[in-house]
Amino acid sequence: MESLVKRRHDQASSREEDGFGGQPRRVANLGLQENLSSWIPDNIKKKECIYFVESSKLSDAGKVVCECGYPREKHLEEATWPHTFQGQEWDPKKHVREMPTDAFGDIVFTGLGQKAGKYVRLSQDTPSSLIYQLMTQQWGLDAPNLLISVTGGAKDFNMKPRLKSVFRRGLLKVAQTSGAWVITGGSHTGVMKQVGEAVRQLSGSFCEKEVVTIGIATWGALHNRESLIHPMGGFPAEYIMDEGGQGNLTCLDSNHSHFILVDDGTHGRYGVEIPLRTNLEKFISQQTKEKGGVAIKIPIVCVVLEGGPGTLNTIYNAITNGTPCVVVEGSGRVADVIAQVAGLPISEITISLIQQKLSLFFQGMFETFTESKIVEWTKKIQDIVRRRQLLTVFREGKDGQQDVDVAILQALLKASRSLDHFGHENWDHQLKLAVAWNRVDIAQSEIFTDERQWKPSELYPMMVAALITNKPEFVKLFLENGVQLKEFISQATLFYLYQNLEPTCLFHCKLDKVLAGEPERLDPSVLLQHVAQVLRELLGDSTQPLYSRPRSSNRQRLLPVPSVKISVQRVSRQSLYKRSSGQATFTIDPVRDLLIWAIVQNRRELAEIIWAQSQDCIAAALACSKILKELSKEEEDTDSLEEMLALADEYEQRAIGVFTECYRKDEERAQKLLVRVSEAWGRTTCLQLALEAKDMKFVSHGGIQAYLTKVWWGQLGVDNGLWRVVLCMLFFPLLYTGLVSFRNRGQQAEGGLARVRAFFSAPVVVFHINILSYFAFLCLFAYVLMVDFQPQPSGCESLIYVWLFSLVCEELRQLFYDPDGSGLRKAMLVYFSDFWNKLDVCAILLFIAGLTCRLVPSLLYTGRIILSLDFTMFCLRLMHIFTISKTLGPKIIIVKRMMKDVFFFLFLLAVWVVSFGVAKQAILIHNERRVEWIFRGAVYHSYLIIFGQLPTYIDGVNFRPDQCSPNGTDPYKPKCPEIDQARQEPVFPEWLTVLLLCLYLLFANILLLNLYTFQQVQERTDQIWKFQRHDLIEEYQSRPPAPPPFILLSHLHLFIKRVVLKIPAKRHKQFKNKLEKNEEAALLSWEIYLKENYLQEQQFQQKQRPEQKIQDVSDKVDTMVRLLETARLKQSGAVEQRLASLEEQVAQTATALHWIVKALRDSGFGSEDVPTLAPQKASVGRDPELDSGSKAEDPGDAYHVNARHLLYPSCSVLRFPVPNEKVPWEVRVTVAALPPAVSVGDATSPLPSSALEPLSRISYNVVDGPLDRRSFHGVYAVRDGLPLNPMGRTGLRGRGDLSYFGPNHTLQPVITRWRRSLDGAICRKNVKKMLEVLVVKRGPSEHWMLPGGSREPGEMLPRKLKQVLRREFWSSFESLLTQGMEVYKGYMDDPRNTDNAWIETVAVSIHFPDQSDVELKRLNSHLHCYDEGMAIRWQVVDERISLCDNHKVILQKVAALFGAYY
Repeated sequence: MESLVKRRHDQASSREEDGFGGQPRRVANLGLQENLSSWIPDNIKKKECIYFVESSKLSDAGKVVCECGYPREKHLEEATWPHTFQGQEWDPKKHVREMPTDAFGDIVFTGLGQKAGKYVRLSQDTPSSLIYQLMTQQWGLDAPNLLISVTGGAKDFNMKPRLKSVFRRGLLKVAQTSGAWVITGGSHTGVMKQVGEAVRQLSGSFCEKEVVTIGIATWGALHNRESLIHPMGGFPAEYIMDEGGQGNLTCLDSNHSHFILVDDGTHGRYGVEIPLRTNLEKFISQQTKEKGGVAIKIPIVCVVLEGGPGTLNTIYNAITNGTPCVVVEGSGRVADVIAQVAGLPISEITISLIQQKLSLFFQGMFETFTESKIVEWTKKIQDIVRRRQLLTVFREGKDGQQDVDVAILQALLKASRSLDHFGHENWDHQLKLAVAWNRVDIAQSEIFTDERQWKPSELYPMMVAALITNKPEFVKLFLENGVQLKEFISQATLFYLYQNLEPTCLFHCKLDKVLAGEPERLDPSVLLQHVAQVLRELLGDSTQPLYSRPRSSNRQRLLPVPSVKISVQRVSRQSLYKRSSGQATFTIDPVRDLLIWAIVQNRRELAEIIWAQSQDCIAAALACSKILKELSKEEEDTDSLEEMLALADEYEQRAIGVFTECYRKDEERAQKLLVRVSEAWGRTTCLQLALEAKDMKFVSHGGIQAYLTKVWWGQLGVDNGLWRVVLCMLFFPLLYTGLVSFRNRGQQAEGGLARVRAFFSAPVVVFHINILSYFAFLCLFAYVLMVDFQPQPSGCESLIYVWLFSLVCEELRQLFYDPDGSGLRKAMLVYFSDFWNKLDVCAILLFIAGLTCRLVPSLLYTGRIILSLDFTMFCLRLMHIFTISKTLGPKIIIVKRMMKDVFFFLFLLAVWVVSFGVAKQAILIHNERRVEWIFRGAVYHSYLIIFGQLPTYIDGVNFRPDQCSPNGTDPYKPKCPEIDQARQEPVFPEWLTVLLLCLYLLFANILLLNLYTFQQVQERTDQIWKFQRHDLIEEYQSRPPAPPPFILLSHLHLFIKRVVLKIPAKRHKQFKNKLEKNEEAALLSWEIYLKENYLQEQQFQQKQRPEQKIQDVSDKVDTMVRLLETARLKQSGAVEQRLASLEEQVAQTATALHWIVKALRDSGFGSEDVPTLAPQKASVGRDPELDSGSKAEDPGDAYHVNARHLLYPSCSVLRFPVPNEKVPWEVRVTVAALPPAVSVGDATSPLPSSALEPLSRISYNVVDGPLDRRSFHGVYAVRDGLPLNPMGRTGLRGRGDLSYFGPNHTLQPVITRWRRSLDGAICRKNVKKMLEVLVVKRGPSEHWMLPGGSREPGEMLPRKLKQVLRREFWSSFESLLTQGMEVYKGYMDDPRNTDNAWIETVAVSIHFPDQSDVELKRLNSHLHCYDEGMAIRWQVVDERISLCDNHKVILQKVAALFGAYY
């Protein structure tokens, strides 16, 4: 396990940086600035022009500028010198060099008062990995769970207010809830401005988490960029937004949090940042984020608003790279063009239709579109719409798409279903995304559907991730879908959870201290033992360790464990979620373990969900209260402390609520729950836990007090009057008269010693007997002190000594009383924690001191004084005795609290007493040197004044010289004030002393009057009395019945029993009762049932609260407003659907009428002229979501698709865009519309130049030497000496990357077997059998492929197949091929095809129906990848299999051949 200390320190550092406290934040910021100031210049570069070449164009200000766009004064001095580049044309590759950046740090926008952001100027060639390191390590950003790239119009555009509001709300919601980064162009215009205004709108309202918005802009196109230049970093740099004076430049948007300013050394050129942004987004999307033991690649989505030609290219590139796109319809231009045609079949997206849409949505610039540009747009839009699984159109007002955030997340899930995974892996990946985004609504609507039935074990990894990342809604969702906590929690799982404790929680620190002495890594059992040690400190020593100590033979030392992955010796990763049926359970209650794990981290919602699953729920709630209260004592953060105490009080209320339900149903069973020994909670009881936690509200519950009263009366009936008990105590023969009643009727009928024993063993009787004994002791003690205190101890005095000895023995018995076996140290701590025990010890010690002095003749008087004082302490002990009284008990607690608080009050009072006393003494008395009279004048007299004893000499009215000593020589009189000898009056100013006296009395009485009011003192005294009542009842319940001094006989019996016979002490069953297993199980089941009633009642009360009702009404009003706002849109949409349906019905009717007319004409009726049907017009703007059955490729798209991808593979050559209608060779195209494409030719050929074939020697449509140039599709045309692709144009002429002109023949062996379960049975899905196919993968390719391909001339096996088969099996496989079944022969839609070279293939199926087939076993044994970059495996056949598109078609034919599932 990694060092908990280090993790806590790191987290503490991050907390300081996040602003926990004033000064630490400042220190952290300074350290961060120093780090940036050194790291960024060393690693981040800018670009500078080093050669000034005067441009023919002038700047906007009319200045002479360089070809780079900057004037001469903006260049380095060396750039204007005679240079080695003299006479050369300006070339950015040669004349721009990288230098350390001079613009970075914090940025604030002048006059806006917003939070400072981060910015950096960097070269366009900066590696993406370095930028990502800057963002995550230097800027301190957490890796995102989602990357949202917002693109669109760079100029300001208008959006409907409703759509603008929906877009802003949805974008920020998805960014906040999923922890996403939003990347834009960063400028204060266009779509970037829309995102910025959305962030500003959010910052104006309360939000828990700041949205990370990253603007990537061009440095050279930035207005006022000079203010950002600070060679040592701007902390902060002040930026002025000056839209009025920006001219052709642009300003940064003030609402973005981070800016990456891309520099290519030029000025005024836009689009410089596009390649860097593309590469950075691709790099981030390839990173893996792991949290909670679950790793996912960071998904990316592109959101499109409005936009022009550049936006179309962005969408096309995103779709081509597999990035899902969300197009917002209604935002304008490109977004609306794509949205209008997204639902149409590819065959209906024609050049004329695109031209029509462009004229509609690009009215201002439509005239600039040339014919070739429209063709290019048509081709790109066709390719975009063809990948429907990656394209999502957001239409405001459509059902299920009221929010953009839902559309964005649904687009990502839709893309993941078709691209990344298939089968179980696909669903698992979608669930990972939903958990990472913390969107339980998406999981409920998209993942947990009837389409997929989840096994509980499949949810275990996500359950761990949801627990660690504190996502209670997902935990609740998983529990609702079958996860059982008892099955989920294993030892390895719990170990992993404690390994990933929140580093800032206090329990983490306490556990870290315990683990400090462990030199090596620990196995789970040893770690849990340390957890149990910390938990026992929190729960109290009255509990036993929750996890047993492992045996030394079972202790394993483990390999180091990474911070995010568990690695246990001999335990696989899956063992976290699987438990062997034969393995002994490591814990009594797994739900308890998970509840503790949540509580120690103060996770309220998570703990609430887990507590609802617990069995021993009352004990669990009280234990949680105890743990939280103990942790709060050490918590330094005030907010966390208050949260802990509030949560502790909440769990106490839950315990009270469940106990109340139980007590209402059955009082006796409810009281059994109180004293039942809970094995799950360290063999303690609910009552003991409540007492340890000082849960006074719980203990003061009427049911618990009734039980204590029942214990107090013992076997006597609680309805007996106290006078009856006293009478029977004094005259025990009255017991036989029936004066007192017993609880047990059998006891009432018994006679003799049994009844006497039952009576005198009752705690109430023992208590009153002891009271009488104590009063007798005090009376005898007072008699000796006042009447019979002789030089030699008398008989009465000797009896006092014996009596006191019995009291000492009883105190010793209480001191060593340890029924729980906690040890002497714990017993002593418990004993001395009680105030009255301390008072008893002091009284006994003082008595011993007085007795010692009394026995010494010379100290007889001293001894009597000490014993007299000791008598006072013994009298004070009566207050504790009478706390049992319902009348006197609360009053005694009030006095006790007032006595405690008065000492703090006396400090304030002493300030006034001393200040007034010293001032009075100094004014009245001159140079008093007697210390005792100084104390009397300065303190004693001042104190007495409070109670009305005013000094007679405070003024001259009552002054009498005979009451004082003029010189201070009389020891019994105070010194006289200074006197005027002529007038014989004091010389001090009377007005001053009187004023001081008045002020002093005023403030002193104010303090006294406000010391306490009775209502304040009386608060909670009733609860405190009921709480403390238990201790007194337990004391007398365990106390011997004989009073002192006769109690010595009981002590002698106890000594023989404990010391001689060594019989251990046991707590009485009335306070700790061990039940039988069956009885305990029934009792816990009853408790669980009533707990459910309590939770349902709480939910009902929550709904009935006025605040909740107001919230419900508010939600309903919001829903109604939203429905009313979208009613018009829905109505218009419904009308369009009805019109489309009407058109379809009319068309069907017309067809039927046409058939009827034709039939009548053929029968000889009617004229020969048959009316023809008008061609149906395609409905424009059909919703792609309405056609849920449409696949990625339209059935009507009969032309090759992959062969027309614009980017030719393995090179940078671009095809000319060829839309569908221009594919056939019969369609004539003009040169202006379709210029000749570039031929790749030799540049991309894998063969050496010597192997290239001269065109003049090639014979087509025949067997040309070793090559078969015939096509499976018949004779193909040859034009200008080059063969023409029989499937039409591809946009690229030449041979490309293929080996030969004309057809290139390949072989694709499809090797399959049945998928079988562990018991050998064939797996089925939807009744159909499931296949497995052998596939290979080369290098970093994203797709698996069939193990076929081109063959050497004269060879039978493809080259790729030879690379995965051992040579000795080649001949055997050739025989398998000859026996195989041909499933396809023809053209392959391959991206390497060109106008003059294409691939044709023969697919042969080789199926092994029997798992014991000898050839299958030989095949498996001879599979071997000779190339390290290749991989081979058996893959389940599924429509979402990650296979090349053209290979999927072949595989589908094979599945259909065997009637298998696909």
